[in-house]
Order: sequence, then C-alpha cells, then structure tokens
Amino acid sequence: MKDFINDNFLLENKFAEQLYHDFAKDLPIIDYHNHLPPKEIATDKRFDNLTQVWLNGDHYKWRAMRAFGINEKYITGAAADKDKFIKWAETVPNTLRNPLYHWTQLELKRYFGINELLDKDNAESIYHQTAEILQTDDYSVIGLLQKMKVEVVCTTDDPLDSLEYHKAIQEKNIGIRVLPTFRPDKAMDVSNSSFFKDYLNRLGNLVDTEITSFEQYLEAIAKRHDYFHKMGCRLSDHGLNHLEYASSKCVNLDQIFNKLLKGEPLQQQEQSLFQATCSLELAKMDHQKGWVQQFHLGALRNNNERMLRELGPDTGFDSIGDFPQAQNLSRFLNTLDNTSQLAKTILYNLNPADNEVFAAMIGNFNDGTVRGKMQWGAAWWFLDQMDGMEKQINTLSNMGLLSCFVGMLTDSRSFLSFPRHEYFRRLLCSILGRDMEKGLIPTDMKLVGGMVEQICYYNAKVYFGF
Repeated sequence: MKDFINDNFLLENKFAEQLYHDFAKDLPIIDYHNHLPPKEIATDKRFDNLTQVWLNGDHYKWRAMRAFGINEKYITGAAADKDKFIKWAETVPNTLRNPLYHWTQLELKRYFGINELLDKDNAESIYHQTAEILQTDDYSVIGLLQKMKVEVVCTTDDPLDSLEYHKAIQEKNIGIRVLPTFRPDKAMDVSNSSFFKDYLNRLGNLVDTEITSFEQYLEAIAKRHDYFHKMGCRLSDHGLNHLEYASSKCVNLDQIFNKLLKGEPLQQQEQSLFQATCSLELAKMDHQKGWVQQFHLGALRNNNERMLRELGPDTGFDSIGDFPQAQNLSRFLNTLDNTSQLAKTILYNLNPADNEVFAAMIGNFNDGTVRGKMQWGAAWWFLDQMDGMEKQINTLSNMGLLSCFVGMLTDSRSFLSFPRHEYFRRLLCSILGRDMEKGLIPTDMKLVGGMVEQICYYNAKVYFGF
C-alpha cells in the first residue's frame, strides 16, 4: 500500500507539487511564536519515550482522548507512560478528519521514519522503537530542532523570568537562535487583587524598588523590558480575550492602583481601565525599541471550573469566544498611530466569524514605512487546521497582500510539532497550484514560487530582523 504521508501529500496537482518541492520544502524554519521551555533547550534534554516528548502538555491530544472516553488517569493522571501512549494510540484512528490525525502520522514519519498508521495494534512496538531512537545522539532537544532545520525559536516568557536559560543557550552557541518573547499577561491581570499584589512584590524585589505608585509600576516594567531587549528579545505578546480601550481623560490610575496595593478587589470597569492603560504604555515601549507586538485575541479560557480546580489552566478546557473586537482594536491602534508610536503589529483572532474584521483592520494602519507592517497572523489554535488555514489565506488574499504574510508558527509546547510548518507549506502550495490550474493566477513558476519562498521564510526573516 502506498504510504499515507507520501511525497505529494496534500498537493493536488503538478503545479502544487512543483511549488512545494522546488520552492518551499527545503527552506529553514523561523518559529517566531511557541511555548517551548527554554530550560529543556539549555540542558539539551533527552526524553525517555514518546509520551514524555509528545503527549505531556499537549492539550490538543488531551481533548481528543477525553472525547473518546479515555479516563483522565491516562491523560494527565498517574498512569505509566507506556499505558498513556497506548491509550493515545487507541484514540488516533478515531481522529480522522481532525488535524491530529495528519499531525500524528506526519510527526512519526519525519522524526522517526515510521510509515505505519498508529493504532492500538502497533502501539507497543512503536513505543519501544521510538524510545530506543530517542536515546541516540541526534534525538536530544537540540538534535530534534536541527533535524527540522529550525533557524530561530522565540519562546514565551513572563517579565519576571530571569532568562537564565536563554543566557545559557547563547553561551553554548548551538547554531539556533533561541530568543525570549515578552509576555506581560500576569503583569496586567488585576482580576484578583491579592495575586496581583504578590506579583507586584516580586517585581519590586527583582528591580530593587518598592512599588507604591502606578508610575513606579510602569518604571519597573520598563526595566524588565530593557533587560529582555538586552537578552535579544524583539517581540512582545499578549493573550487577551479582547483589547481594552479607554481615553486617558477617563482614567484615575492612582486611585485604582491604591486599591490594588491594599488588596481590594476592583470593579470590572476599573480592571478594564487598568489593562487599557497598561496595553498602551507597553505598546509605546515596543515601538521605542523597534519590537514587533503580537495580540492573540478571542479565547474563552478555563470554561470548566471543576477541571480548573483539579488540573489548573492550559489543560484543554478553553474554547473560542465571541467578544466584540473591532471598535476597541481600532481605537487602540489609532491612538498609537496618532503619535507615531505604532510598532509593527501581528493580530491573531480565534473566532473565524471575525476573519474579515481582522483582515480589514490591518489595512487601516499600514503606512508605507514597512513592508507588511500590520499583519493578520497565522490561523491560531482551534483554527490551525486545513479549513482554518485556507480561510485565513483566502481572506487575507481578498483584503490584503498575501505576498507580505510572515507565515506559519507552531504555537506549541512540543519539540515534535515543527512538521506543522511543512503542513502549512503544502497547503499553501496546493491553494496556489489550484489557482494556477484554474487560470486564476499566471502559470509562472518564478513569480508564484518566489511568493511561496517569501511567505514560508524570507518575509519573517526580514520583518523580525533575524
């Protein structure tokens, strides 16, 4: 039987095949947003088995296993690694038409040369076969990155992070740029005043300042921003359900901040005012340093309170939200643009109903100073599958310039997730090849292939200054 993941997987015609094999396939990877742990790169960690490197922390797989009726002990519980893997293997054949099926087979083939379709019958043999391979020199964390031609990795880091592991990586000179990304979500989260006060104390200790005012708070955050810049950081990132906005005339931050210092709870309007002001101030810092700012918008998080109590956040109980996006987003970007303090910006939306809203919004603030200054980011989270990516590509093509797009990222916690770049590249080439076959775009390989190269690699390299 022909291998399921074959040379022309997803490629629908000869144009698509040529675009992929001649222009996309061999390009290096710039993964400018992920959640990989820097410690595991710095220590060049080796994993004992596929469960450790593939299942641990992967809430995509966890959700599928729960849907299939797998007991939680085999997902996040105390079951043995082999037993967890076997339960995942039992689930895999039932993920047909979910992106997990394609990703699973693609990752087994690209990293381990396994062409078998994973199921309960071959689970144990594949588990032992891959465990043996993972102990060889080429399968440490750094080896896994090098195997996929990863050139740049941008992790996601809290402002309080010491970045000690980034420093260790830089000193090792591993041939891969591993850079931090400034993610200040916790620094702006005032939904729980006692948690924020504790965060504030830790921030003050880190910068050796007692923080007693909002101005001092911003100064402390700016010091951490400076430190991240010195450590090579060139991107910020914000995970918000939507952007808050408030005119500065409406904000009494000192009064709000005093309540926080006392540990008093804030009203929802006060929380919104605080977050709105912080977002603007941080955006100005990004512009001053020439960073790229990213906004991941639209997730409805921690829907299951019982499981949040039992397992904590980021365990597979988040979903798509239906928050209003356009007006505040426009006001926020316009405020920064009015004072020429709008940094290069990438907007990611999670609700596909907002696709056209985001694709149209970026066009309002491109000013000709930077190619593709305003980006509508790659299809994200629940949307980074064939249908979601194709809709993102088509909508961006209709309302903006696909040729300026900075392309794919993994947004992953797994070192085996990098074939998602291949998946995106194949889909992109298939879409363009389909258009060539229909006569919708010229059958000019130099023209179309050049655009493929730009989207898959060169646009990101130039845009981020890598």
